[in-house]
Amino acid sequence: EQAKLPQRKKINALNGVSFEIERGEAVGIIGANGAGKSTLLKILSRITAPTSGKVYLDGTLSSMLEVGTGFHPELSGRENIYINGTILGMTRKEIDSKIEDIIAFSEIREFIDTPVKRYSSGMYVKLAFAVAAYLESDIMILDEVLAVGDMKFQKKCLDKMQELSSKEGRTVLCVSHNMVTISKFCKRCIVLDKGSVIFDGDTGEAIQEY
Repeated sequence: EQAKLPQRKKINALNGVSFEIERGEAVGIIGANGAGKSTLLKILSRITAPTSGKVYLDGTLSSMLEVGTGFHPELSGRENIYINGTILGMTRKEIDSKIEDIIAFSEIREFIDTPVKRYSSGMYVKLAFAVAAYLESDIMILDEVLAVGDMKFQKKCLDKMQELSSKEGRTVLCVSHNMVTISKFCKRCIVLDKGSVIFDGDTGEAIQEY
């Protein structure tokens, strides 16, 4: 008699998640490993389709989900900047007007014409953040990416994110395990646990809940 194969248990990465985010809000998303944070960001970024439910986005979106996403490895940093800008609907002239700011912010000028497959993870993140910050997307989605950069660059990115949110009205969603980063940058925070939202509100209270 053949042994019965164990039945596979179906696990929903997300379950009944629902929220609204206003233009210009900086919102943190926190929770333990496996809570569903990265899956949520992939759905919002249109990388993964939800099995049920809908996502409504009003505006263009740029996302930094993990090192390696969004750049073509064989192309140079400069070429990838132009590709990302084109995907966001910008003209070459518009990208030309931003490219010097992007290169300066990234701190990797001497490697900008090198294929990105030769970049270290830190260099990759520096360029990816500079692209996301300076190309004209309405919504920025960041998943723990700043953890790769050095402390000085992390502070520079946080300052830039605050400027984008408060002065330019950009919407920023940020996943991080660094509660100092979340508390400094986000006034509102969503806490996920086993795929469900267990808190959505003041960041200080959200950190206590977490």
